Amino acid sequence: MRILLTTTSYQDTPGAHHQALEDAGFEVVRGRGPLHEAEMLALVQKHGGFDGLLNGDDEITAKVIDAALAAPTKLKVIAKYGIGLDSIDVAHATANKIPVLFTPGVNHTTVAEHAFGLMVGLAKHFKMHLREVEAGNWKRQTGTELAGKTLGVIGMGRIGKEVIKRGAAFGMPAVAYDLYWDEDFAQQYNVQRADSAQAVLTGADVISLHMNLTEENRGFINTAMIAQMKDTAILINTARGGLVNEEDIAAACKAGKLGGYGTDVVNVEPLHPPHPYLGVDNIMLTPHIGSRTVESVGRQAMRATLNLVNFLRGNDDYIQANKF
Repeated sequence: MRILLTTTSYQDTPGAHHQALEDAGFEVVRGRGPLHEAEMLALVQKHGGFDGLLNGDDEITAKVIDAALAAPTKLKVIAKYGIGLDSIDVAHATANKIPVLFTPGVNHTTVAEHAFGLMVGLAKHFKMHLREVEAGNWKRQTGTELAGKTLGVIGMGRIGKEVIKRGAAFGMPAVAYDLYWDEDFAQQYNVQRADSAQAVLTGADVISLHMNLTEENRGFINTAMIAQMKDTAILINTARGGLVNEEDIAAACKAGKLGGYGTDVVNVEPLHPPHPYLGVDNIMLTPHIGSRTVESVGRQAMRATLNLVNFLRGNDDYIQANKF
């Protein structure tokens, strides 16, 4: 069996997942993702195809899937390291009876912690203060408390719930929207149910996005949506960069309409300067490391490895995202 492994945090973080993959006895070809379509196609052609992909946020498009199915070594499975499937043409994989495996329930703790780190950093102007201190200055800007501020969460799944729990510890009342409402959780944490995602935007002081990216919500946060938000509201995005219009976000932050934008994701990764976020003090950007902790990578990588190995060995202990 030949496997293409592209996720960098999997490769760069020590742990038992490396031994588990080695013990499987597969030939492992390594790439440094996220890889674009052309790079994926080149690897498929160079190596004569792969039995399985163990991928991160690489572009697994219809062309890539078709090429991998037409190769001498025919693609049998796609094992996503993570839960977001927007970089994979799942519909095309499904139509071709290719299972797409994923790893739900492994990174919600660390991503929620990261979201709160961005909140605190923006509320206390960490970016400017760190830069000034490093320059030998003692310039200070007055921040704001999170306590008493309304926390808005769009997408009350595993990560959204963990953010709400931490908000409760900070003394932040919560309002949320999700298509699939968990009333028991909402009652336990006194979460107000909004009628729509837009209603969350209008009522919250701090908004945290935890939505899947689809063509319907691509660019969801734009100038028109920002206009409905409270002046100086803080927006956090640890989900997908494509949920926002990047030019509109930067303009709102520069104008002071948004109090700040904290994000772990951009629309095209890795980021290539020039970019509208760069050089804006009230935009905090991290390089998609929200789930990159020793603990989370270990859970994610082992689950992804077991998904792949078990499927290829005919063991039914794997988690499949698509059905056919």
